[in-house]
Amino acid sequence: MKLSIIIPAYNEEKRIKKTLEVYYNFFNKNLNKDFEIIVVPNNCTDNTLEICYNFARGKKSIKVLNIPFYIGKGGAVMRGFEQASGKLIGFTDADSSTSPEEFFKLYKNINNYDGIIASRKMKNSLISPRRRLSQNISSFVFNKFVNIFFGLYYKDTQCGAKIFTRDTAIFLVENYTQNHWGFDVDLLYLCKNNNFKILEFPIKWTDSTDSKLTLKASLKTVIDLIKYRFNFYLS
Repeated sequence: MKLSIIIPAYNEEKRIKKTLEVYYNFFNKNLNKDFEIIVVPNNCTDNTLEICYNFARGKKSIKVLNIPFYIGKGGAVMRGFEQASGKLIGFTDADSSTSPEEFFKLYKNINNYDGIIASRKMKNSLISPRRRLSQNISSFVFNKFVNIFFGLYYKDTQCGAKIFTRDTAIFLVENYTQNHWGFDVDLLYLCKNNNFKILEFPIKWTDSTDSKLTLKASLKTVIDLIKYRFNFYLS
């Protein structure tokens, strides 16, 4: 199988069916039977799980991996990685912020790299609609924090679309420690320290109006990453 796509979903009853439809239809047309979508409902209290099961019925390329207890977005992605069969294994958000066409560009451009990450901040990137000034400032500050503490000089570590080779994905599953919003930094820092080659690639991104990332969660992420960095240094 050429590609496994993991879609974590926490209470996404309003958006998950559309995302599954557009991804399934696009990749069924472009990769035929050489892909799979593993949707991972995590601790859902709405109808997300039922919607996923209903959509997956009769479709061999769609798998539903239900996790009834909370393990965070990163934990859900990594559980999906564990079940994936593809030569390339990636993940995308449940809100379709990254369209299947843009995700396919990542797939086509990974070439000989160990991984490829989508970026909303490169020269040819496009975010629609334009972000508020407060969002741009907080994103800039977080990026500088990541630059200084982790030596990761990507323009956008947090974009929710990434693909890795199977060997790289297996390594990340065996070594990741961050289950929540800091898991993107965790994955890229592990890649950096093990000399994996990661390509940053510009995409067109549709900004969600219903983000689950709160200010409280953002501050906790920074604190968790500071602890993570020092623990990594001491280990």
